[in-house]
Amino acid sequence: MIRVGIVDDHAIVRAGLRQYLSEHTDLRVVGEASNGQEALELARQTELDVLLLDISMPGHSGVDALAAIKARFETLPVLILSGFPETQYASALLRQGAAGYLSKDCDPDEIADAIRVVARGRRYISAAVAELLAESAVSPQADKPAHETLSERELQVFLRLAKGETVGQVADSLCLSVKTVSTYRTRVLEKLKLHSNSELTYYALKQGLIQ
Repeated sequence: MIRVGIVDDHAIVRAGLRQYLSEHTDLRVVGEASNGQEALELARQTELDVLLLDISMPGHSGVDALAAIKARFETLPVLILSGFPETQYASALLRQGAAGYLSKDCDPDEIADAIRVVARGRRYISAAVAELLAESAVSPQADKPAHETLSERELQVFLRLAKGETVGQVADSLCLSVKTVSTYRTRVLEKLKLHSNSELTYYALKQGLIQ
């Protein structure tokens, strides 16, 4: 029996996933969470074999949660199930320790298959992600979106600033000093060749990184 945790801020999505997974005799949902902070608590308090994690959630986002969970529970496979297409996040999150990445547009059977694969300690690479990785391997770095060059922490800071948080709020959320967040902000602006937080927001919206 593979014990699965579901993290998504929409109750109807969690209910649908729970119902679907219950139809598989080898899969059992043992816990749910609605945001990144609850995801961390779920991983801490529940025996899990796989964690299904959404990216876009209020407060402690899925990107933050992935970093926190992998730092504390290195061997727990985290399978990203996101409303964003693979081209926007898959490569970065796989580099940051995700065991696999699926779009919510995928066939439901692919979710069950992916859970079984990552529960065995392997990575699940969908056809869409495989094509994306293949293209990135043969394409010049210059062809990649600028945000794919960001480090894990830079990506966290970037997304929070793009959503309108101040440097102080980001510092509190990520348990960093204001000076450290300001340094990350400067790096992000340099890498993306931007000059202000409003430009960060426009870039993120244009790239479909925030809604």
